[in-house]
Amino acid sequence: MDKSEALERFVAADQNLANQLFGQQNRYLRQIERSLGVRIGSNGTELTIGGDPAAAELARRLMEELHSLLKEGYPLYPSDIDYAIRILSANSRARLGDIFLDTISIPARKKNISPKSLAQKTYIDGIRNNDVVFGIGPAGTGKTYLAMAMAVSFLMKKEVSRIVLVRPAVEAGEKLGFLPGDIAEKINPYLRPLYDALFDMMSVEKGQDLIDRGIIEVAPLAFMRGRTLNDAFVILDEAQNTTQEQMKMFLTRLGFGSRAIVTGDVTQIDLPSGRLSGLVEATEILQGIPGIFFNYFSDRDVVRHPIVQSIVQAYDRARPAPAKKAIPTP
Repeated sequence: MDKSEALERFVAADQNLANQLFGQQNRYLRQIERSLGVRIGSNGTELTIGGDPAAAELARRLMEELHSLLKEGYPLYPSDIDYAIRILSANSRARLGDIFLDTISIPARKKNISPKSLAQKTYIDGIRNNDVVFGIGPAGTGKTYLAMAMAVSFLMKKEVSRIVLVRPAVEAGEKLGFLPGDIAEKINPYLRPLYDALFDMMSVEKGQDLIDRGIIEVAPLAFMRGRTLNDAFVILDEAQNTTQEQMKMFLTRLGFGSRAIVTGDVTQIDLPSGRLSGLVEATEILQGIPGIFFNYFSDRDVVRHPIVQSIVQAYDRARPAPAKKAIPTP
């Protein structure tokens, strides 16, 4: 072994846990080798990890954390390996159990949804503990999906009596007037992503029934003017496309027993040139108000196809995003 290299060892508690941790035909070990640039040898329940000292230490730490997850009954998937490597690469002291085992229960689908990054964990905690939460970051980071999961969870637990899903109807290269149909049909494509996220949490039939009964409302932002939303979980999606006036209007709709989640990506503003985004202004003037929490996501938090993370990084290099403020402590 090269003197500049280190050798780390790890031993699983039993063969069953070793099989789950190593993966079928050691596929998880090979995945970790490729990601961290280390060499991993297995012998029964024991692993030897060779390579750059920092990488070998990270790989051993990864094994310890994944092993702890498996002991808690967490089902391990290849994507979890990637998420775990990202988390520990950013913070080697992070406890994966604190993140992956913090589940949002969705009884209608008999499934549990868990955060896959430190920022997602902070986001969920922020939603639990604050009245207004801003989730700001690039596509694919789970901003809307996790907010929807929390909304459905709150509704099922009867912590709120309804869900209100809102989006600004702002064109991104195609004019509303060019689309076929009446005003409702023209607006519907802008709301489709909210329906998609909702129907992933519950069946189309159940979701449509709740919509028909007014328990779940999906509407363009303009329909919120003049209303007061009591005992509701309200999500404003694509908030980067709100004007300053619209953002203030939305935030002041909040009534008793309600909470609002505002999501957006300040690098994808489709407002006319010269118009300041209401989301950008909100990040500047609402900092420090008790009950309002700002959570920022980065390309490290992308949980879609791995190519999406590479795309986000490429665009960030070509067009650097505005400087992000520090994330307040929840």
